[in-house]
Amino acid sequence: MTEPTVPTDAELDVLKTFWRDGVLSSREVQTRIADGLGWTSSTTRTVLERMRAKGLLARREVHGVAVYEATQPKVAVISGMMKRLSILLEIDGPLPAAAFSGSQLLTAEDITALEQALAAEADKSDGEKA
Repeated sequence: MTEPTVPTDAELDVLKTFWRDGVLSSREVQTRIADGLGWTSSTTRTVLERMRAKGLLARREVHGVAVYEATQPKVAVISGMMKRLSILLEIDGPLPAAAFSGSQLLTAEDITALEQALAAEADKSDGEKA
């Protein structure tokens, strides 16, 4: 499996909206993030299309309206970010996913899946070093 595309900070804000709310139109995304990012509707559409080109979102038509949905699960994106952080900090072993237990975005099941993904990544790294 290929590594998920690395989203920018703004793209992460957009992805969080999709992870929380599911399938959305450009207008619905704009309504949810307009205040936080200060984007125009044109900017929102441009970002959504760029995210689609990067493989972060998929687009389809529903009743003549283009709607988007996340193609990368939040656990895959977050574990990829944590992997990069552990490489940057030269940490041996997996980072503790339990540190996110207070997250409003991650469920208990997400944290368990994140712990498993990080442990598997650590095992893979250990195998490569041997």
